[in-house]
Amino acid sequence: MSKPLLVGAALALLLSAAVIERQIDDPIAAAIASPDRLASDLARDANRQPQRVLDFFDIKRGMHVADLMAGDGYYTEILSRAVGENGKVYCQNTAIPLDRFAEKPLTARLERDGLENVVRLDREFDDVGLPTGLDAAILIRFYHDFEWQEVDRAAFNAMVFAHLKPGAVFGVVDHVAEDGAGISQGKSLHRVEPALVRREIEAAGFVFEAESHALSNPDDEHDWNIFSERRRDQTDRFLYLFRKPE
Repeated sequence: MSKPLLVGAALALLLSAAVIERQIDDPIAAAIASPDRLASDLARDANRQPQRVLDFFDIKRGMHVADLMAGDGYYTEILSRAVGENGKVYCQNTAIPLDRFAEKPLTARLERDGLENVVRLDREFDDVGLPTGLDAAILIRFYHDFEWQEVDRAAFNAMVFAHLKPGAVFGVVDHVAEDGAGISQGKSLHRVEPALVRREIEAAGFVFEAESHALSNPDDEHDWNIFSERRRDQTDRFLYLFRKPE
């Protein structure tokens, strides 16, 4: 083999090793790349961007994380693999999502191997069953539903605050409503105004730390129901990172 070819082969090996090392050092990437993930979850990755979302929320190995209103557990599974055997994921749902769509797929998901660090909590918010001292909590695409489900949002935010340790993260993702809409379109369009979410969560004692535009869509006019068949999964979404003060 000529010297240039040898050099090229050696460089390719080094680059390959670097990629493998990065995957080992990046628990979120490794979790997303797991060959055990469901095909239906893989189909949602392009729209949900779990790598960018969980990187933004600073999820690390060994963390204890609450996946609040987890639905069918799409994020629960990624979190479980990312935090690893020394971590813990609390997968919480109230009766409404379980009765409407989540019970069967969530049960099937959690019966699969590799998710032993998940604690399932089918609990209402007044008796949520979470431990205190959590490292993070996430609420993905659900804050808008609190109005029509008659959830006391101030009490909910206070509950999350109480269960997180100082310095912990509360990450929120939701569909953007038009300015001035507040949470009035929570049932009709399944959207919420970002400013209302920020105001209410800050009122619970959290500090607003950062916003990500990873899921922004400037072509979304904010005037259509998110379940529209023609444009489903094309919404403009906000990502807010709040932190409990040290």
